Amino acid sequence: MTKNWFRIGLAAIFIFSFALRFWGLDRFNTLVFDEVYFAKFGNNYLTNTPFFNAHPPLSQYIIGIGIWLGKQFPFWQQPVNGLAGSLLSPWSYRWINALTGSFIPLVVAGVAYQISHRRSFALIAGFFTACDGLFLVESRYALNNIYIVIFGLLGQWFLLLALEKNKQKRALWLIAAGISFGASIGTKWNGLWFLLGAYLIWLTAWVFRWLHAYLNRQSRATHQDEKVQTPLQKLTQINIFQMGFYLGIIPALIYSLIWIPHLQLDTKYGFIEVHRQILNFHLQLGGNSPDVHPYCAAWYKWPLMTRPMAYYYQTAHNFTDPLPVMGPNLSAANGKVIYDVHAMGNPFLWWTGMVAMLFLGGWLLSKVVIPWRKHQQLSVPANLAVDTWIGLFIVLNYAANLLPWVKVTRCVFIYHYMCAVVFVFLAIAWFVDQCLRSYHREFRGVGVTIIFLILLGFIFWMPIYLGLPLTSEGYKLRMWFTSWI
Repeated sequence: MTKNWFRIGLAAIFIFSFALRFWGLDRFNTLVFDEVYFAKFGNNYLTNTPFFNAHPPLSQYIIGIGIWLGKQFPFWQQPVNGLAGSLLSPWSYRWINALTGSFIPLVVAGVAYQISHRRSFALIAGFFTACDGLFLVESRYALNNIYIVIFGLLGQWFLLLALEKNKQKRALWLIAAGISFGASIGTKWNGLWFLLGAYLIWLTAWVFRWLHAYLNRQSRATHQDEKVQTPLQKLTQINIFQMGFYLGIIPALIYSLIWIPHLQLDTKYGFIEVHRQILNFHLQLGGNSPDVHPYCAAWYKWPLMTRPMAYYYQTAHNFTDPLPVMGPNLSAANGKVIYDVHAMGNPFLWWTGMVAMLFLGGWLLSKVVIPWRKHQQLSVPANLAVDTWIGLFIVLNYAANLLPWVKVTRCVFIYHYMCAVVFVFLAIAWFVDQCLRSYHREFRGVGVTIIFLILLGFIFWMPIYLGLPLTSEGYKLRMWFTSWI
């Protein structure tokens, strides 16, 4: 694939993502789901209204900036509502999220390219991300989860870019990575897991280097003379002091600075006390069961998507009625048209992605077990193969963003999986790319089939991502399991 076709492919993915996120953005003239918090909080910064925030404030700053900028545009100013504390159009408090979300597939493609230098893998990864429903829904409303993901991925991407630079340029990219990781944590605390993933892959590189030196008694020069095919092979060029400064002190500094405007607005709590209050708030949210919230879904329910959630649900008599804004809903007998915004991934993308993730994990394990069983001793090469590094990067980052939730006892939801599932997209993209590059026609057929299946799934479930009107039959057709409703 030529560089020009690669650029055209990236542009097409962006246009596709952009169009879907902005089309009918003001469809529901109300506050949808947690917009009752985040749109209000963003507007509170503009009206100088003190308030308690149960999360770090960065995403609300951005939404507030979006509201201010949105009011300057001479279009999309109707309809309006006063639910966020001022008379605002829904477009004004949603557009900046839609724009930000449009870039996430490109950032995923950038990460995929950096770990592999394969344009086909990058395009497939970006396309699959653009075909996910949960990311589409979260991007179309004034919510905060897309900011955790995009800043966390930018941190990963900048770290990979830094590995290909030398001295001063490397330092600049590492600073950018530290700022991005700090911004991810400054959106929600679980943004910290992206940073954990970076540390895990860095530590893994050093462990392999030490094992190679110990088992093979080879010099450091031999290790460095190996041909470098992915930036991940250069991870040991970053020492512990650089990691501590660029990916330790800088993220902590950025996180602290993010709090300054909020603490100046709301002087009730200082920096330490506000964190104690936030922690107490989350600890008091109750157990992870439907008794606390009907859409509570423990971490082990996320990978198979057994409990997605409705962000908006209203009914109407017919398609020509005005769009419903607030309830009560019509009875089942009278509500013949359903407007549903479902926070739900693309089932075919998530399910095939989990198969690919399990395959990738098993394949990595076989790279250790098979040679050991053959030679009865552990052998570590000076430089791991590119696909081994790709597998380690994907699996370790997925684990870093999922496994910390195992110990969380408060009520959690499907959207908490967004930081981990993005690596599932990378896993299935890697698998499909391997299939398409195979000499065997059967494998190429499998790759093409998966692509069309994921695209078909996205189109089939698109009405419940975009909140388009459906007949009750059309709605039931898309709710394959009762746990989805």
